[in-house]
Amino acid sequence: MSAPATSLLAALSAQLPPQASGLVVALSGGADSSALLAAASVLRDSHAGLHLRAVHIDHGLQAAAADFRVACQLQCERLRVPLTVLRVEVEAGPGDSLEAAAREQRYAALEADLAPGECLLTAHHARDQAETLLLQAVRGAGLKGLSAMPVCREFGPGWHVRPLLDVPQWVILEFGAQFAPDHAIDPMNADLRFDRNYLRRQVWPMLEQRWPGVGNSLSRTARHVAEAQQLLEESASADLSRLRDGDTLSVPALRALPTLRRFNAVRLWLGESGVQPPSTTRLAETLRQVFDAQADHMPVVAWGEFAMRRYRQRLFLTAARPARLEGAREWQVGSAQPLELGNGLGQLVWTPQHGGIDPKFSHVLLQVRARVGGESLQPFPKAKTQTVQHLCQGLGVLPWMRDALPLLFAGNDLIAVADLWLDAHWCAAVGTRGDQTRGSPPPGFALTWLRAPIIV
Repeated sequence: MSAPATSLLAALSAQLPPQASGLVVALSGGADSSALLAAASVLRDSHAGLHLRAVHIDHGLQAAAADFRVACQLQCERLRVPLTVLRVEVEAGPGDSLEAAAREQRYAALEADLAPGECLLTAHHARDQAETLLLQAVRGAGLKGLSAMPVCREFGPGWHVRPLLDVPQWVILEFGAQFAPDHAIDPMNADLRFDRNYLRRQVWPMLEQRWPGVGNSLSRTARHVAEAQQLLEESASADLSRLRDGDTLSVPALRALPTLRRFNAVRLWLGESGVQPPSTTRLAETLRQVFDAQADHMPVVAWGEFAMRRYRQRLFLTAARPARLEGAREWQVGSAQPLELGNGLGQLVWTPQHGGIDPKFSHVLLQVRARVGGESLQPFPKAKTQTVQHLCQGLGVLPWMRDALPLLFAGNDLIAVADLWLDAHWCAAVGTRGDQTRGSPPPGFALTWLRAPIIV
């Protein structure tokens, strides 16, 4: 076997997670992915029990899509590899990148198709890594962006591995010429409207002419940046362990950190929640407002669909527009049917329980609606009547969740606030005494709200 073939197979074998139960090659039909499929088939033949299949994504963006699909089918038939063809619809909004939209939809389809324990393989090589680094640099990316593409990452129920990131493209092409000659040529690779094509065709030849081996050098730089990013994340993780207060961050502890470590910790906190952090400028303004606002204020800074809010010296991550209860609904006491609240607020259900609503009120028709202000009830026997606002403050109900609370009215009388408070006049008695026996009334009805937490 030739030296390029040996090095390609060695790179592929070295990068696979040992616990992977199968390989899935993302097959475009082009030269690089075709060579990867051929290498994976050699690995399969030498490893008994290693399952291999291929997935082709048809974006439907060009007339040549059918040619690529046919090329993939022919390759898979020749190599005895099962092929799945997935069609995706690519929608890019005004001003959005068609490249980015296609990539997002492609990976979403690949992730949905991946079975537990399978390892998705893509044919990104050293020059792809170098190009990604340059594109991220001209966009002003931070260290995370400049880290370019990781070799291996968790992906859905399995992994996404780029085993060829340190392999020069010429090695892949030479292997492909011998083992995968029936690949297709993508005419869209010549379209200079796409940033990567422009870089590849207009800029890259000049870089290589001036600095031979620039692809390997930049790929190595991306690896160094990734290592620096890992150190930053480890530092942020250590800081977060001291900042965390449940799902929130302690504002006094955050204030005590140096500025750059504050940013680093908050970015990791947001990232762990699957939220793209705001720009550095926006993040700095957010923390300034959090620290400078008066003690009785609740600063809110929103970006996109999310917001950070300070309450009781804690920093919360919330939706920019928290859900609220809309409209009014009718519902009977003791109804066997749950009441859907809408807006992601879950549902209310009745369950028989001693100490709940007195069974004599069974089947009373209630109205369920949000608060408008001034509502009050008697939360316990012999307790004073209190406003819902005062009760929420005492219990620590998050201010932005108070408009989500379902209030239950019988006529003009407030009888319950979610499953937090029940008016004492509607409660069943704890017990009764007869002439010679002691017993208790039939079970009343307890109200349960199946919802997200609303209390500090």
